[in-house]
Amino acid sequence: MSTVTAERQEQIREIVCDILELEPEEVTEESLFKEEHNADSLRAIEILASLEKNFSIVIDQSELGRMVNLKGVYAVVSDAAGW
Repeated sequence: MSTVTAERQEQIREIVCDILELEPEEVTEESLFKEEHNADSLRAIEILASLEKNFSIVIDQSELGRMVNLKGVYAVVSDAAGW
């Protein structure tokens, strides 16, 4: 994994943890936001909006279904940004 990719993933993790009010060590790449961290749909939309703002991208709301954990969020942001 490149340094740039690692930095982007860390930035995404920080955004998600900030919105979900969790410590970074509480969230793994596979842990489910809704089931394991009690995230509701409003938090998911907040995450989406924050990612769009931070990375200057547009994410279709239909992608929320893929954004169930950090791994999914990385994939959605990467696709939207063309990384």
